Amino acid sequence: MVVNTSAMKEEASQTIKLALPIIIGELAQMALHLIDSAMVGAISYKQLAAAALVLNTMNIPFVVGIGMTISVSQMVSMAHGRHDSKLVSHYLFNGFCLCALTAIFISLVLISGEDILHHLGQDPEVVELAIPFMRLMGISIIPMLLFMTLKQFTDGLEYTKTAMILSLAGMPLNILLNWLLIYGHWGFPRLELLGAGWATLITRTIIFTALAVVILRHKTFQRYITVGRNQWKFNLKTWRELLYIGIPSSLQIGMEAGAFAVSGIIIGTLGAVSQAAHQIALSCASFTFMASMGLAQAGSIRVSNAFGRGNWAKIHLIGKSTIYTALIYGTLCAIVFGVFRIQLPQAFNNNRQVLELASLLLIFAAFFQISDSTQAITAGLLRGIKDVKAPTIFIGIAYWVLGIPIGYILAFRFDMGASGMWLGLIAGLTFASIFLIIRFFKMSRKNNISKTV
Repeated sequence: MVVNTSAMKEEASQTIKLALPIIIGELAQMALHLIDSAMVGAISYKQLAAAALVLNTMNIPFVVGIGMTISVSQMVSMAHGRHDSKLVSHYLFNGFCLCALTAIFISLVLISGEDILHHLGQDPEVVELAIPFMRLMGISIIPMLLFMTLKQFTDGLEYTKTAMILSLAGMPLNILLNWLLIYGHWGFPRLELLGAGWATLITRTIIFTALAVVILRHKTFQRYITVGRNQWKFNLKTWRELLYIGIPSSLQIGMEAGAFAVSGIIIGTLGAVSQAAHQIALSCASFTFMASMGLAQAGSIRVSNAFGRGNWAKIHLIGKSTIYTALIYGTLCAIVFGVFRIQLPQAFNNNRQVLELASLLLIFAAFFQISDSTQAITAGLLRGIKDVKAPTIFIGIAYWVLGIPIGYILAFRFDMGASGMWLGLIAGLTFASIFLIIRFFKMSRKNNISKTV
């Protein structure tokens, strides 16, 4: 098969162009958490510990909710590929209602389950600080997931800059509200950690409302809103379509988040040095992973659009160019981690033992970059062609049958410590990456051949 290099470059360029605003928006959300942590940490380390406890406890339910919102971009993009404005509007309404119910359910579970914090073996004072913060953060999940739902709608139409601008605008707003409510400036009450919770809730509500107003009022989206009278109706078949994508997407993201949470707990049993070094390496890997997530979302949207038109040649070309982009990006990140493995940990800590172990773990993180990037992006491409069941099984095997068990055995039976845990994760991700890539090319080639016969 002859590879059209110029066509590959063009497709890769379009995917990157679509992905950049998504990546910037994701980095803005990550920056908000870092800013919150820094501003709360200035009060006391126990308030910082309470914030970390709540955010870690909420992480898996939250990412499961995000997985459900992904179904909106997939179905909207597919309908957009068919140039069917009515169907786009129909998926917007039903997807929003489904995600709203999901958000409310997750919020209620977190608020009603706040007593679990008493049973995690944490400092009692930290738990007392965490519980009221947990309530506010549980409530704030509702506007955040509603914002994410509308963001998925605009992303599905390939208007990715809209949500990016609002995410960036939310940063100075959140910082101002933190400054007013955490420290009690300009006559506002000094609420400390609770102030950070209120600032997050208010910021998330404002950016959700702003995005809703843009969609309802801006001329770009009018053709999807004006047909709403006939299309904004509950449809059980549509909900099944959304759940067909949403549930596996939630499981995929949840299994990944759960695996990293468990790996952190396992490494924590090795001691504070191992835990700190692991957190440094993971923080670096999480930062670079934002670009992979953006590429995965952009590739998924473009593939889904082509899938709506039944253009399998385009699907194959988009997928191939995006996977090559993932390989190049992962390799560049690996080189950066390898070259700067001594310098990067110094931005987080100055303990000699932590720095030495973190620099070693960054070597493993370098290899981790390639398989992590390719598996995330290929899973996104497969979602774009509504192939979600087999990838979910592959990802489950990768993390929970291979990654965690192998890591545990290497860490404890072979006395490799934190390095063994990282090797286990690398093994699992490599398995997922290889099998997902094989499956995508098998699916795209098979359907492309059947279309031409």
